[in-house]
Amino acid sequence: MIAARAHEHRGWADEADSCPACLQEQLLHTLLESGDDALHRRIQDVWPIDAEAAFGALPTPLRLHADPRYTGRGVTMAMIDSAFYPHPDLVWPANRIRAWVDATRDPVEALTFGPERVPRWPDWDLGRPAQWHGLMTSAAAAGNGWLSHGLYRGLASGADLVLIQTQDERGQITNAAITRAMHWLRVHGPALGVRVVNLSVGGDPVRRLDGNPVDQAVAALVAKGMVVVAAAGNDGRRSLLPPATAPEALTVGGLDDKNGFDHTQVELWHGNYGATVEGAGKPELVAPSIWVVAPLLPGSELAAQAGSWFARRGIGDAMVEGSIAANKLVTKHYQHVDGTSFAAPLVASVAACMLQANPALTPAQVRWLLIAAAQPIPGAPVERQGAGAIHAGQAVALALAFGRLFLAQAARAPWEASATTFLYYDPRASQVAVFGAWNGWHGPGLPAMQLAPGLWLASGQLRPGRYGYKFLVDGGRWQDDPANPRKLPDGHGGLNSLLRVRAATGSAPEYSDP
Repeated sequence: MIAARAHEHRGWADEADSCPACLQEQLLHTLLESGDDALHRRIQDVWPIDAEAAFGALPTPLRLHADPRYTGRGVTMAMIDSAFYPHPDLVWPANRIRAWVDATRDPVEALTFGPERVPRWPDWDLGRPAQWHGLMTSAAAAGNGWLSHGLYRGLASGADLVLIQTQDERGQITNAAITRAMHWLRVHGPALGVRVVNLSVGGDPVRRLDGNPVDQAVAALVAKGMVVVAAAGNDGRRSLLPPATAPEALTVGGLDDKNGFDHTQVELWHGNYGATVEGAGKPELVAPSIWVVAPLLPGSELAAQAGSWFARRGIGDAMVEGSIAANKLVTKHYQHVDGTSFAAPLVASVAACMLQANPALTPAQVRWLLIAAAQPIPGAPVERQGAGAIHAGQAVALALAFGRLFLAQAARAPWEASATTFLYYDPRASQVAVFGAWNGWHGPGLPAMQLAPGLWLASGQLRPGRYGYKFLVDGGRWQDDPANPRKLPDGHGGLNSLLRVRAATGSAPEYSDP
């Protein structure tokens, strides 16, 4: 449905229509109410792909509790990686690759492209292994799921991209190449609208951090107004391996959420290291680093084999099941991947969505809000998880409220002091009220007042208890709370948000699992 509409109308934007939001909500509702099997059947009803292939991994926006209204549109992300491929998920129905850059040599080579031009660059179609890694990271962050009918999209599926390759002909990625890539961005990035930079590469080990040119280049990009995200690495050592060491970079470690929503089962990725670098604890955040769905590299041997295996599966050949599982294939076009290289782009994509929601945010503010929105993992060492697991929906909610209320922390609504307070942001709304189980969902609800354009606040005295609630917008549209990760079925095919009200203490709320 999504891909068909985009193909019919090349300028169509997914957030301009309710389809993606409705589909995401319905899938989450199905999972909570009826379990995994029903979810898989529902996926096949909506996305007509192989009836067994899609069972391997959940879509990233569902796993990260993303707000489907924000897709990074209007923001350009720069991906610094080994090499890249102009995949349909990045170039259809309109090309979103603004530039390709080769930083392996000096002077740097760069090509720019418009939205109607299918991008091509030297050796783009060779199917080299280095292209696989860059394709995976760029699509995990910003792919629109074109070859999965919109199912396996990244959070920043509306963002534009600058792709900068750093792996040379010898198969090496040097600190010099990474530094050249960032120097090019410092000069040319602002004109291309670059606000977020992702580095899923590691350079040469250094003996000391003071004066390290890679870390200095990171600081220069942040000073230019760009959020810089770096993968922590997978070696499990407290290594001095830039750019993950850069104090100004938001370094991301990995976690295994078991491809589900049970937060009690989350584990840290084995490679997370803990380090203090010039006063900055690393990593600052963790994000899924396994079960991340990304495209196969077209023209590669695996892509050819995948097409054959799924064709044989389609005629009932069970002999291919082992090959499909061993290669982590989700469909004939996608596989699930692992490593902190894929955790970092997820955080970068959330940053792009935050900047779409609030373009005035500085890199320091984006960093602070991402950390404020993170959910600590119980029992995990702080030095290995930082502030905790990324929460996309709450990070965007904080971004929307920042600068519109005296404290951004207040956006973690609902919260309790003398009364329970709810915040909701919707620039299209002209009237908002909160309804809930505290009075049997009876009207007129808690009326919200508009604090600033689009920002609504409601409060009321609620007795201690566990309640479902929802916003009623303009008297006819029901909306669960995007800032609250806890949901439960509402009994009418939708979702309620869930809150536990405690005795008034002035502390933060306690969310409950359904």
